[in-house]
Amino acid sequence: MSVCSEAEPRGRRTVLRRAFKLVSVGMSDYVRRLREKVGHDLLFWPSVVCLVRDDGDRVLLVRHAEEGWWTLPGGAIDPGESPAEAARREALEEASVEVELLGLAGVFGGYPDFHGFYANGDEVAWVTTAFDAHITAGTPAPGDDETGDVRWATSAEAFTLELTPSARHILVQTGRGRAFDP
Repeated sequence: MSVCSEAEPRGRRTVLRRAFKLVSVGMSDYVRRLREKVGHDLLFWPSVVCLVRDDGDRVLLVRHAEEGWWTLPGGAIDPGESPAEAARREALEEASVEVELLGLAGVFGGYPDFHGFYANGDEVAWVTTAFDAHITAGTPAPGDDETGDVRWATSAEAFTLELTPSARHILVQTGRGRAFDP
């Protein structure tokens, strides 16, 4: 995982230090159409993650195939899709599991942990709705070409892994019993 080390002027805005650099970009038709209009400029989008826990209170993590960092199953909400629908879809796509959403774990966003750049120069920022969930069907396994591995981890184990800044942020805050940033 790498981060930008310097502030860099980009048009009428300034990129904040420590923006997360992303290698690959899985792009929906909707985002592709937006990118055709705005180029590499900042896109802000809603996203979701699932805090899937097992009976031992371990959390399910997915490892991105190209970048190698670990994160929570999740992704962008598609136009017309509810956050709950997106959370269930992303768990199935990334980790091959169907989940029941148990409740809202929190809503998180803001720089620098929820901001980044793709290798092609696309700038993104997001706000994430996090759901507590448990598996109702399936066995955790990579579910698409963006997911290289899946694993269960205790909180202590998770923090020894190369986590995305946003996953680390969400795990820290929810571990403190916080559903949002103060």
